[in-house]
Amino acid sequence: MRRDLVRILMATFVSWMGLRITEVALPLIALQQTGSVWATGLVAGCSGISLLTSPWWAARLRHRVTAGPALAAVLGLQALGYVTVAVAATLDSLTVAHLCLSGLVVGAATSVGGPATRAMLADLGDRIGPGVAVRALAWQDLAHRISMVAGPPVAAWVVTRHGAMPLMWADTIAVLLAAVLVARVGQYGVRRASAGAVPRRAREVLRAHPVVADGIAMAAVGWYWWFAFALGLAILGAETGRPGQLVAAGMAGYGVGSLAGSATVPLMVTRLPRVPTMVTGWVVLGLMFAALPWLDGSLPALAVVSAVGGFVTPFGLAALNAVITEHTSGEERRTAFAAQHVAGSGGSSVGMLTGGAVIAVLGAENTLHVAGSVLVAVPVVLVARTLLRRRRRDAREPVPFGDPSSTAACRAG
Repeated sequence: MRRDLVRILMATFVSWMGLRITEVALPLIALQQTGSVWATGLVAGCSGISLLTSPWWAARLRHRVTAGPALAAVLGLQALGYVTVAVAATLDSLTVAHLCLSGLVVGAATSVGGPATRAMLADLGDRIGPGVAVRALAWQDLAHRISMVAGPPVAAWVVTRHGAMPLMWADTIAVLLAAVLVARVGQYGVRRASAGAVPRRAREVLRAHPVVADGIAMAAVGWYWWFAFALGLAILGAETGRPGQLVAAGMAGYGVGSLAGSATVPLMVTRLPRVPTMVTGWVVLGLMFAALPWLDGSLPALAVVSAVGGFVTPFGLAALNAVITEHTSGEERRTAFAAQHVAGSGGSSVGMLTGGAVIAVLGAENTLHVAGSVLVAVPVVLVARTLLRRRRRDAREPVPFGDPSSTAACRAG
């Protein structure tokens, strides 16, 4: 079983490295062969369409991906989406149609495969022993962040030496290798009672598990406002006569901090209080956002504060993964991870799509202040609402002394 866990983690790292490398080359090739700046973001945009619509079409498919062969098939479909662009680019015939088709296929595959991979890791960890599931998910997050930091520099070096074209095949090869790695992973989750049964809707699952719902809501809000950091610093730098410097310092600091945080999380995640850790992560990130405009005169200070925000973020995400893992199982677990995937990736996509307009209305500095205030306020409001509901419920139905449910409630909080 531990070998299967390692296979899934290796597949995660390999596929994400391929993605990060190809992301550098794709806009260059798209611009060169289509002559349109608009076309450079079509793959990501169309991928977002598949993701945001996945709650309506992907529910049944997600619940069928419970073992390695099924996940390998999904990864094969994802590789086919990348091949569409790679072959057309190699033949010097890349068009907008190829980019759109690739984005839709890749987005569909990742909408199914991403949550399924997390659920498989959690199911496998549950079989191995206590605490293994949450640590495995933390190791997966570390693999993601290593690829984010290491992939772009490797790609930039290849582009300067050999051009962008060789990198167009990186993602295809990486995803196919990932499919080979997971193909032999067995099934460790709870089998479905009936092949024709309809999975519970995400809304029903989240209502049944309010702690999970609150954690996913925090993530959705946080990732929506991510544009304030990525776009806001870039625009603020241009407005203050230092184009590229502020966003480079902020991103570098955040990247180093998040890598350090994600390397620390697996050692501590089993001992972290779930809800306080989630709240602390988003509150600290919000305070970091709000403080950045006041630090634009010092690049080192801006980088250090960004690193603090980057360090705490993996802790909050690990706590959310732990909440999902500990409160759900089987089909509910897959639904919860899918809701988390849509909330995080979808929120970020919508934020980047609308972020320019928000910054145009509010200005870069005010946008960062507003984003920080929202990131601080939302977790506090959600937790306060939950505590108020719990007090009202306890007032109506007093819990007898020694009732096990009181112990469980204290542990979740």
